[in-house]
Amino acid sequence: MNKQSKISSWLDRDTFAAWIFLAPALIILGIFLFYPILYLLYLSFTSGSFTVQGIEWIGLSNYFRLFTDADFWQVIGNTVYFTVATVIPTLLIPLILAVLLNRSLPLRGILRTAYFIPSITSLVAVGLGFRWLFQTEGPINQWLLQLNINPIPWLSSTIWAMPVLILLSSWKQLGFNLIVFLSGLQTIPQSRYEAAELDGANGWAKFWYITLPGLQSTIIFATVTTAIFTLRSFEQVYIITGGGPLNSTNLLVYYIYEQAFARFEFGYAAAAATVLLAIAFIFVYIYLHTWKED
Repeated sequence: MNKQSKISSWLDRDTFAAWIFLAPALIILGIFLFYPILYLLYLSFTSGSFTVQGIEWIGLSNYFRLFTDADFWQVIGNTVYFTVATVIPTLLIPLILAVLLNRSLPLRGILRTAYFIPSITSLVAVGLGFRWLFQTEGPINQWLLQLNINPIPWLSSTIWAMPVLILLSSWKQLGFNLIVFLSGLQTIPQSRYEAAELDGANGWAKFWYITLPGLQSTIIFATVTTAIFTLRSFEQVYIITGGGPLNSTNLLVYYIYEQAFARFEFGYAAAAATVLLAIAFIFVYIYLHTWKED
């Protein structure tokens, strides 16, 4: 194809009309997505100081400082622990509930709605509720006392503070994944279960050899989206623990917030945000690559 034919294909009526219809969306994406990402990358190579002195180009200094900072690696460890411990229950529990609710049960519609309520509840309000429940003299410790168990310093313990955040995040994500799995179950032909019953398969065999393979792409989607949602967790840390005690619940997004808006080191915060963006891109690539293979 010569140069003139390429230009004529671009000026083709259908192609031109397609670009006209795509233009508004591309402009919005450019303003609110691509430009902020490019500016973030640029800012990560600068001092990021919005003072009278202005922004100074410092190259890779922010990244060298980031990867040699013990606090940053502690935050990365906290984030990995928080993400893994949140993703596992928010996949297993909704999967089991979806299989049960997919059957003809009494009040099935009401139960589906009830399980989805956490997903549409304000995370700030829920965080305040959890902080009240798990405070030193809160209802949880009162119940433990009634069971002759010593109260646990949930929010002031480096061991127990993170499980409180994990419990909140898992509870918040259950409804969304439940709906995703219920949708995936509707795509599995009922004839497969009927054929398995004729062959004498029990409930576990049908679940293992029909349900799980049929939900493979759905499970991958739920895993990736849950991991991304968990990685950007901020409100629960801000409301309940503030990153403490002793930095034990400081997650990557909260760490970025602290560097940018508490210490005003915007360049350093941009470098940390770039690392978070790279991690999110890795999850998206894994999902797209797997989906393409399927």
